[in-house]
Amino acid sequence: MSYTQFLPDEAATLALSERTARLFRAPAVIHLQGNLGAGKTTFTRGLLRGLGHTGAVKSPTYTIVESYALPQTTVHHFDLYRFTSPEEWLDAGLDDLIPNSIVLIEWAEQGGEYAPAPDYTIQLEPHHSGRQCTIQACTPTAQKELEQWQK
Repeated sequence: MSYTQFLPDEAATLALSERTARLFRAPAVIHLQGNLGAGKTTFTRGLLRGLGHTGAVKSPTYTIVESYALPQTTVHHFDLYRFTSPEEWLDAGLDDLIPNSIVLIEWAEQGGEYAPAPDYTIQLEPHHSGRQCTIQACTPTAQKELEQWQK
């Protein structure tokens, strides 16, 4: 099951991702897919706003992970772009951050077999003058949640 929406600009990306805050429940692993500049961090910013975060949201390109402790859950935003080998996942101790949180992973393929399988994938790709966003449910539970969210 999937949901696709055209997003003409950054405001539309933020609006959709804020609405997805009702969709994702911990524990959840979300793979954010798209080229550099596709809007993965913008999507994360909107999701965090939808969950009540009011502070800054930085790209974790250099820090590997940015964590946000919110009243109802913790969100970890990973960026594996700079990984030179999948074993860096283990070296960084990222498995310790997975349980009972919402985990967003950019460039998950860089983590190889160590990166957790997704409950959802969110694909952002250029489309006309904006971007196309596709949310794909990858597990039976996620499929039920996505179906309910679309109603």
